[in-house]
Amino acid sequence: MTGSHVTRAPCAAPRGFKPAPGTSVIAIRRWRRESVSQSDYLFTSESVSEGHPDKVCDRISDAIVDAFLAEDPLARVALETLATTNFVVLAGEVRGPDSLTHERLKEIARTAIREIGYEQRGFHWKDAEIISHVHSQSADIAQGVDAADNKDEGAGDQGIMFGYACTETEHLMPAPIAYAHAILKSMAEARHAGESAFGPDSKSQITLRYVDGKPVGATSVVVSTQHAEALSQAEVRELVRPHVLKVLPEGWMCPEDEFYVNPTGRFVIGGPDGDCGLTGRKIIVDTYGGAAPHGGGAFSGKDPTKVDRSAAYAARYVAKNIVAAGLADKCVIQVSYAIGVSKPLSIYVNTHGTGRVDETRLAKVVGEVVDLSPRGIREHLQLSRPIYARTSSYGHFGRAPEADGGFSWERLDLVDALKKAFGA
Repeated sequence: MTGSHVTRAPCAAPRGFKPAPGTSVIAIRRWRRESVSQSDYLFTSESVSEGHPDKVCDRISDAIVDAFLAEDPLARVALETLATTNFVVLAGEVRGPDSLTHERLKEIARTAIREIGYEQRGFHWKDAEIISHVHSQSADIAQGVDAADNKDEGAGDQGIMFGYACTETEHLMPAPIAYAHAILKSMAEARHAGESAFGPDSKSQITLRYVDGKPVGATSVVVSTQHAEALSQAEVRELVRPHVLKVLPEGWMCPEDEFYVNPTGRFVIGGPDGDCGLTGRKIIVDTYGGAAPHGGGAFSGKDPTKVDRSAAYAARYVAKNIVAAGLADKCVIQVSYAIGVSKPLSIYVNTHGTGRVDETRLAKVVGEVVDLSPRGIREHLQLSRPIYARTSSYGHFGRAPEADGGFSWERLDLVDALKKAFGA
């Protein structure tokens, strides 16, 4: 069934608006507070690279999901990875081909570490110890999820999932997280091409100034990157600078004294050797950088029957198509599920005052133009394919759809149906 939207606080008054004579001091202060907070503000998002300890774990877990789906599109995987100094632990539940033995899983993990680029004394793909405690999926969970007789495929767990889109960037993503990702991706490409002395582990953080609700420039940029021991902090700063300038729009660079590169002064020991990593600890980096709500469930290591992953992808898909259709400039979608139940329990739409159509009607239309049951999502977006290792770094959203079905949730093929539903 469809849930209606909640009542929101009034939108900020337009620029230039003046309270009527006789308005109370308290009301004027409230108006000023709301006007500033909702239209002129600073907002910050961060990203982490593929070599960050948590992202190493996400990559390994998703590489194993891909291996199972490549051999059996209906395989079930819930795989967690822990990584520390030259040591990796694989744990979780699977149902799939017997050919994916513990030894094969360990080899997949080793390959992922090599592809990221770890060949350092404290974490090396060749000699890291890898152990596997992966076992068969719980029969109780399988019973709830599997289709049988008149029962459709159920959700792999209860939960709430959110999707978001806005007009701030070409790919309808919030600008801070989009630029934070792009800086690190540019640096990684240079590293893999042998054009820089960066190490695999790095982080970025961007603060943007918003005026009238739109980003206009960076007030600070922070980049911390692992580097060759011989490099000074000043040298690393100049290696990072061109990647930031390439990514940010012209004139958006922050003041020089707000450009922070390796603020501790040294970052030679990195990756799991410097800090323990776990699957699923970077969920805000994976989504919208904090610009939208998050349901709490991680994506990596999960096959598409897990609505933590598939329904979050579907919610982004719907939100992006709503914005691309011109029905709103900003859109949040929430869907909720119960374990073993096929239909979503609720669909919620909030356009934050930017909508050009009724939100209650929009929520109903969403349920009509796309099947948001676990099976419906999986089949419509063709998620039962080995397309997940590539999602494990630089964001699951805002990426271009790929020919083999990767990032299918970024397609814009609902636009016409949404416009037609509203006579547009």
